[in-house]
Amino acid sequence: MSQPPVIVLVRPQLAQNIGKAARAMLNFGLAEMRLVSPRDGWPNPLAGPAASGADIVLERAQLFDSVADAVADCAHVYATTVRKRGVTKPVVTPEIAAREMHGARERSAILFGPERSGLETDDVALARKIVTVPINPEFGSLNLAQAVILVAYEWSKGEALASPPTTDLAPPAPHEELEGMIGQLDRMLEDANFYFPPDRTPATRRTLRTLLTKPGWSSQEVRTLRGVLSALAGAKAKRG
Repeated sequence: MSQPPVIVLVRPQLAQNIGKAARAMLNFGLAEMRLVSPRDGWPNPLAGPAASGADIVLERAQLFDSVADAVADCAHVYATTVRKRGVTKPVVTPEIAAREMHGARERSAILFGPERSGLETDDVALARKIVTVPINPEFGSLNLAQAVILVAYEWSKGEALASPPTTDLAPPAPHEELEGMIGQLDRMLEDANFYFPPDRTPATRRTLRTLLTKPGWSSQEVRTLRGVLSALAGAKAKRG
C-alpha cells in the first residue's frame, strides 16, 4: 500500500504562505510537511491564521537545513517547476505523478520552491522527475498554495476521501399537473390582458409552454409555483 507523499517547501519566504499550503494539504488528506530553511524561521505564529484550522500540519512540520536531508528517506522525489532549469529530467503532469506515487511502495516527496524564484537548479537535480502543471503560456504564475493544492488534489483522487453528499432529484411531475399549472398561468395572463396583439397570442402561448416544460418540474415544484400564482391572484383581487 502506498504512503501519502511528503510535501517539502524549500526556502519558503512568508509564514502566511506556509499556512495556506498546510490548509491546501489537509483539504486533500496530506498532513506531512517538511520545511527547508524558511526565510523567517520556524515555528512562526503568522502561519497559524492562514492555515484556517490545519494546525495539525503546522504542529507536525519538520525543519531541515537542506533539501537532501529533507528527502533522505524518500525514494521518489518530484520537483515542481515550470522550467527544467538546465537539468534534463523526465517531465510529468500532476495526474501522472499521482498515479506513480500511488503505485509505489516507497515514500515519495514533492518539492516546492520559494515564492519569488522557485526551485534552484541544484534543488531540481535531487529529484527524479519534474512535475509541471499545464498552464496558460501567456500567464504561468501560480502562488505556492495553488501549486500545492493542484498536486494534492490529483493525489487525492486515488484516496477514499469524503465526497459532498448527493441528493436524489424528485421525479418529474405528471403531465396533467404541468398542464394544470400552465392553464392557471394562462388564465391569469388573459385577465391581465397580457396577450397583445391578438394575432401573436398563439406564438406567445407556445413560447410560454416551451419555457415552462423545459425544467422538468417535480410535483412539489408545480404545487409551489401554483401556490405563488394563487397568492398573486388573491392579492390582485383584494386590491381590486
